[in-house]
Amino acid sequence: MSNDSDVQQELESFSTDFDALRREVSKLIVGEESTIDLALTALVAGGHLLLEGLPGTGKTTLVRALAAALDVTYQRVQCTPDLMPADLIGTYVITETPQGRRTFEFQRGPLFANIVLADQINRAMPKTQAAFLEAMDEGVVTVSTETFKLPRPYFVVATQNPSEMEGTFPLPEAQVDRFFFKLLLRPASAEQLELILDRTTEAERVKIRKVVDAARMTEMGELVRQVPIGEAVRRWAVAVVAATQPDDPRAPEAVRRFVRYGAGPRAAQAMVLGAKVRAILQGRRHVACEDLRAVAHAALRHRIVLSLEGQAEDVQPDALVDKVLECVPEPSEGKRD
Repeated sequence: MSNDSDVQQELESFSTDFDALRREVSKLIVGEESTIDLALTALVAGGHLLLEGLPGTGKTTLVRALAAALDVTYQRVQCTPDLMPADLIGTYVITETPQGRRTFEFQRGPLFANIVLADQINRAMPKTQAAFLEAMDEGVVTVSTETFKLPRPYFVVATQNPSEMEGTFPLPEAQVDRFFFKLLLRPASAEQLELILDRTTEAERVKIRKVVDAARMTEMGELVRQVPIGEAVRRWAVAVVAATQPDDPRAPEAVRRFVRYGAGPRAAQAMVLGAKVRAILQGRRHVACEDLRAVAHAALRHRIVLSLEGQAEDVQPDALVDKVLECVPEPSEGKRD
């Protein structure tokens, strides 16, 4: 971005495209405006998304709506206990040439798509869950001695039922940490349920247009990283993340008592990048502490591991994030201009 007018034009174009995506997804998703914004934020910022909710709360529908609004490749994987890593990554198969010669050829699995939906990921065995680790962290997969690059942009969305439900396998902490945001979907209210019925049971079906392609998504992600964040605001983000650790001097009493260990560097990255997206949407050219607050729960809730006492007391991670945000004072220069 070379001058002030170019900057303003690019920021306005970003907001226009983001709003177009929001409108298309909202045609199918009812009453989840904040969830839609945070899901799109993770997508634009180049992260991955974990959606949790009871059956029927719209987790899979949200991902399908996102994929329908984007001109990119999309694959859905239904996770079950008998799903194997090769079912996701792919495998070598024997092929025969017209000359009768047999060769090994790699047949790509569903991980080779721009958007990959891992539906009910916590119903897959841990070995299969681990197949996502390299793809999510490095954007490549390794089979035997060969490494294959995954397409760009690359966005893994995993849905899961609450962990206490029967037939689920908890995700390992190393994998959970690779999700940019974790969003919680609540059951629909009576008013929302009426709107859902109106949109899904009438003769005319909702149609979602493709409004952004892969190249534009990459451009938007690059623009996000150019949004400046002041040193004081960045230090506040670091202090918030550090305060989720029970041995940190800034940690509130609830964290010291109920948390085994807290968030790390990926949480700080998610907070800052998510805040940069929000700053653009709010019409500002720099990040404020309010932007960090708006994405803190989504970035931190899945990275806080409760102690045995915290589990026994059924402490909610969101409540701990609230305590952290209360006890870490904002810098005066980090407040909105």
